[in-house]
Amino acid sequence: MEPMTAGRIAAAVDGVWLNPGEYAPAVTAVCTDSRALTPGCLFLPWVGERFDGHDFIAAALEAGAAGCLCARVPEPLRKDKFYIRVEDTRLALRALASAYRDLFPIPVIQVTGSVGKTTTKDMIAAVLGAKLKVWKTPGNHNNDVGVPLTLLGLEQDHEAAVVETGMNHFGEIEYLSAMVKPDVAVISNIGDAHIEYLGSREGILKAKCEVFEHLRRDGTVILNGDDALLDTVAVPFRTIRCGKSGHCQARITEIADHGIDGISCAVVTERDRYELCIPAPGEHMAYAAAIAVAAGEVLGLSREEIVRGAAAYVPTGSRMRVLRLPGRRVLLDDCYNANPQSVAAALEILARTECDKRVAVLGDMGELGAIGNRAHFNLGALAAMLGIDLVFAIGSGDLAGKIADGVALSGGSVQYFPTKEEALPELRRQLGPGTVMLVKASHAMKFERLVEQLNKTANEE
Repeated sequence: MEPMTAGRIAAAVDGVWLNPGEYAPAVTAVCTDSRALTPGCLFLPWVGERFDGHDFIAAALEAGAAGCLCARVPEPLRKDKFYIRVEDTRLALRALASAYRDLFPIPVIQVTGSVGKTTTKDMIAAVLGAKLKVWKTPGNHNNDVGVPLTLLGLEQDHEAAVVETGMNHFGEIEYLSAMVKPDVAVISNIGDAHIEYLGSREGILKAKCEVFEHLRRDGTVILNGDDALLDTVAVPFRTIRCGKSGHCQARITEIADHGIDGISCAVVTERDRYELCIPAPGEHMAYAAAIAVAAGEVLGLSREEIVRGAAAYVPTGSRMRVLRLPGRRVLLDDCYNANPQSVAAALEILARTECDKRVAVLGDMGELGAIGNRAHFNLGALAAMLGIDLVFAIGSGDLAGKIADGVALSGGSVQYFPTKEEALPELRRQLGPGTVMLVKASHAMKFERLVEQLNKTANEE
């Protein structure tokens, strides 16, 4: 973050500087968590359902924050700190991020979608990074805290930004887009994630299309051209569709699956043909690559730069991370999150992997509402039909239990455990030489702990 004075911050958030003229150094960071402060930062107390960050203002200032925003004014005011009163700290953070974003006349790409937002964001950033200094959303910080903090991380040497935005209710994408103000809007697909709150895929489409409400007038829209619902989108912006279909302007052809070593494909546009090698497994990666090609062309990259950038792609966190262990064992760590589309794609990757034994460790998928039981059952059935040698279903009886039912009733082999701790000994036993084990569930299941334990055990043998 470039330095901002207390006066500029107060103006940006329409706040009242309570002790002007006293100690007020420029700040170069904004923090919402008093436990993870950057010295000299602006502390913004976040108000949640079960906590109020205002209770931690004194601790934050004592720990090194230079000043704070506050909707509830603490007493007494320290003379060596500055205080800016606002009506609502959440809205103040958005206002501050919006004003700060306006300081940077660089192309900003906003990415949303039901599945693969972070993968698409990382692929676009990798491609653009072959030519430009790119700032991208750290991890998957795509909510009403993460997005403004991402924008506040921009610095003068950045030449482009790729910002991921998520949602689970109507109005959230519009709220985030108002501060992002994208030049390019990307929707990766429309799936079942968050259908519990949005009612239907059509509802999800409507919520995702809020991304267009703050798109620059001369902006560009990039869509998955093989998604039936996205194919109905008609907006008054230049639109590029990416996919295998003949009507796509960035058309995917000649996909070759190299298993866990990645894929290769060609992407053909009106301008050029791109022969891509992508170091990540799964044919779905071709869609992220095609979207990145389109973004690269919009920003004026050459063919060589786009090809080189795609080859440099690195996934964020536990997103089909390939862990090669002794004894030809492999862990496919894809446990950051899960929904029906992403689990199906992961199972297909596992099914195509050359090995002695294929094991899928699956857990609960959240926020599926009325389709939850059916979706879990169908994925269990899919695992059996794909020939997965053994499925572990871990979690609640209502959800993971349905996975087990789907496997068993489709003729597959399955073991059900209600908790990770109960499953771990058998998982260790089944991760024998020549085994590839996929680990995937919604983030709330914390399956990364299983990956850590299995990785540690295999490397200690």
